[in-house]
Amino acid sequence: MKFTELAIIQPILDALAHEGYTNPTPIQAQAIPHILAGKDLLGCAQTGTGKTAAFAIPMLQILSKPSEVLYTNQRPIRALILTPTRELAIQIQESFNAYGSKLRLKNLVVFGGVNQNPQVDALRRGVDILVATPGRLLDLMQQGYIHINQIEIFVLDEADRMLDMGFVNDVKKVIAKIPKQRQTLFFSATMPQEIQALANSILHNPEKVEVAPVSSTADTIKQSLFYVQKDNKRALLNYILDDKTIETALVFTRTKHGADKVVKDLVKVGIKAEAIHGNKSQNARQRALTNFKSRTTRILVATDIAARGIDVDELTHVINYELPDIPETYVHRIGRTGRAGLSGTSFSFCEMEETAALRDIQKLIGKNIPVEENHPYHTQFHGITKRPAKVQQQRPPRQGSFKKKEGTGNGGPKKSGAPRSGGAPKKRW
Repeated sequence: MKFTELAIIQPILDALAHEGYTNPTPIQAQAIPHILAGKDLLGCAQTGTGKTAAFAIPMLQILSKPSEVLYTNQRPIRALILTPTRELAIQIQESFNAYGSKLRLKNLVVFGGVNQNPQVDALRRGVDILVATPGRLLDLMQQGYIHINQIEIFVLDEADRMLDMGFVNDVKKVIAKIPKQRQTLFFSATMPQEIQALANSILHNPEKVEVAPVSSTADTIKQSLFYVQKDNKRALLNYILDDKTIETALVFTRTKHGADKVVKDLVKVGIKAEAIHGNKSQNARQRALTNFKSRTTRILVATDIAARGIDVDELTHVINYELPDIPETYVHRIGRTGRAGLSGTSFSFCEMEETAALRDIQKLIGKNIPVEENHPYHTQFHGITKRPAKVQQQRPPRQGSFKKKEGTGNGGPKKSGAPRSGGAPKKRW
């Protein structure tokens, strides 16, 4: 199927062609006709399936037509997209800019952590489509700068992440202010009971579109598992990144402090790296993301919340430096690569304390992640999961000589003659 078969108007088709898009993804092919028909939509799709375009394209087409609504304001906000993170909000606005480049619709993104004055100035000039995070939206509404009483289309994106981040009450406050007569589009990667209840309360006879359930991982992603002692994770990461064919990689940690520590360690060995997480200013986060996309920065280290919304073309590698506590998060993480039919690679480090999380992940995805033993930091943890038999002898490290640590029994590498506290051999960069 091609976009030309979906009854999309020519200005949007021209914009899509300019972006190099000719064939819709499955969720786009299924969702766009329902939305163009004015139906409410319940979309269940994991990251990387193209859901932003699935709602942005038909919304632009609907809003490009003269409205039958009698407005009380000269140019009211006609559509609202509510999303949990600043990064995702920016990505959505970029999509509306791209697909609507041939139309005369104005859009704006508002989020916290930055000066509100430029956002207020843009609101005063008039906005058709507003993309917002809950906190800044409610703040500007309370100040009287935003009025959403004439919304025609409301989109709630990443609803499950809204729940995880504690935004559900804020979302309900927003919903109470928008007209009951509206078109509502509801998207979530997972459907826990609370999210299903929220969907039921705001959708009217919705069409349901479900693509690539969260329990599945794309076949285009090659997954590998590395058993490693916690103290050797840093050395293992350096060892992997010694492969210069890995031009860029997105590395995940569980905490903000952990992300900063990984960046510090990488910079010490000459690897250009930056972190992106909630403690960073918006300008710093956007600068880090821009540098990563342009490949000025080789490694971007991120926490899960900050990473939602990162969309990097042709990202080949994702590295789970720490396994997530929530198994669905693993699917979201590695889904940053292997997008749009391209191949990708994910490496996951697992220490002894993370084996319970590993079991949950493998249960969710319905298969064992292949274990990579051919590295100098391999450690065998007994009785945690069925693993493939060792098929080849462990190769030596690229530099220096190693021997088993005496008296530890863990088989961890140690440079001959070095102090016991040493881990990996220091590489030359």
